Amino acid sequence: MDTQNAFSLLSTEIRAKLEALSIVQPTPVQQKTIPLIIDGKNLLFQSETGTGKTFAYLLPLADNIEKDEKSGVKVLIVAPTLELSSQIRDAALSISSAKCALLTGSAPIRRQTELLKGDPAIAVGNPARLLELVRLKKLKLSGLRAAVFDEVDRLVKKEIKDDLASLVSFFPKNVQIVGCSATVTKAVKTFFAECESLSMPEEDVLRKRISHWAIYAESRDKIDTLKKLFAALDMQKALVFTSRGDQVENITAKLKYKNIDCEALYAKQDKQKRKRAIDRFKSGSCRILITSDVASRGLDFQGVSHVIQMDLNDDDDFFIHRAGRTGRAGKTGINIVVGDEYEMRHYSALEKRLKIIVYPKMLYRGEIVAPDAVSE
Repeated sequence: MDTQNAFSLLSTEIRAKLEALSIVQPTPVQQKTIPLIIDGKNLLFQSETGTGKTFAYLLPLADNIEKDEKSGVKVLIVAPTLELSSQIRDAALSISSAKCALLTGSAPIRRQTELLKGDPAIAVGNPARLLELVRLKKLKLSGLRAAVFDEVDRLVKKEIKDDLASLVSFFPKNVQIVGCSATVTKAVKTFFAECESLSMPEEDVLRKRISHWAIYAESRDKIDTLKKLFAALDMQKALVFTSRGDQVENITAKLKYKNIDCEALYAKQDKQKRKRAIDRFKSGSCRILITSDVASRGLDFQGVSHVIQMDLNDDDDFFIHRAGRTGRAGKTGINIVVGDEYEMRHYSALEKRLKIIVYPKMLYRGEIVAPDAVSE
C-alpha cells in the first residue's frame, strides 16, 4: 500500500482542502499512518518533531467522520496544553467541515457546555477539563469512535496520568486508540501496550537540516548580545527560548525599549496575551517570539529560520525540542546558543552526546563571524 499516495485514500472533499493548503504529497509518517488509521488500527506512532504528526491522524479520522451521519462527539483528541490543543483545533477546521470544540481549563466551563450543545463531531482538550465535562455529563462519549493522545510522553507524567486514566475509563468498548509523540518512554509503551507500534526512521533533522552555533556571553551581557544578533541576522522568524517566565518578560521589555518588535509567550501569562502573541507570530506581523519551554513542544510555527537559546537545561530533550522548532517541513534552520562559560562547557558535552557539530561564532563590527576570521 506504501506505493500508493496515502492521500488518494481520502475523500475528494478533504483532498480539495489539502490542495487549497498547497499540500499534495504526504510526509513519510503520513504515508505510513493514514492507511492504518483508516483501517481502524489501534496505533502508537513515534516520529521526529516537524514531520507532520497532527495531519497523520487528523486526515484519516476526519475522513471517517464525514462518512458517519450520527450525532455526538466521534473523535476525542487529548493534548497536554492549551497551545497545542488550540493548534490541533485549527488544523482540524482547516481540513474538515465537521464542528470542532476546544475544551481546556483556561476557559469558563459554562461557555464550553454551551459549545457542546452545538453537537461538535470533534472535541480537543486537556485531560482535566475533558474529565470534568464527562463527569458533569456535558461531554457524552457514547458515540465515540476514536481517541487520540498527542504528545503522549507528557500525558503519562505523574501530574496528568491519573486524570488520563480516569478519562479513558469512560470510553465505550471498541474505541480506536491512537497515540503519537516525538519521544516514546517506557511509561508510554505500558499505557499503550495493546496498540500496534510504529516508529519512523529518523530523518536526522537535528544534524542534517539545522546548523548549530555557539556565541559566548556573560550572563549580564546576554540581552545586549541578543539585540546585536537581531541587527546582524537576516531572519524570517526567530524563536528565543529562556527557561524562566520572569526572564521572558524581562527580555521582551528590554527589546521593546530598543524598539525591537517582539511578543512574549509563557505558561502563566494572561490568556488573551498568549493568543495575541501566537497569532502575531504565526501571521508574520511579528517576527520575534520570546518564550519559555511552553513553545518547545507540540506548537508548529511555520517559517522559523532561527532558534536562539538563552540558557541550557540539564535535560537534553529540552535542547532537542527547542532546536526542532526550526528546520521543519524539509527546510533548513539555525539554532544558536548564547551562553556563559559554564553553558559553553555543557554545550560542548551535548555536542558529543547528540553527535552534532557546533560552530563557534562571534559578533564583530555588526556581523556574525567565526572567531578565527577576526585578525589580531
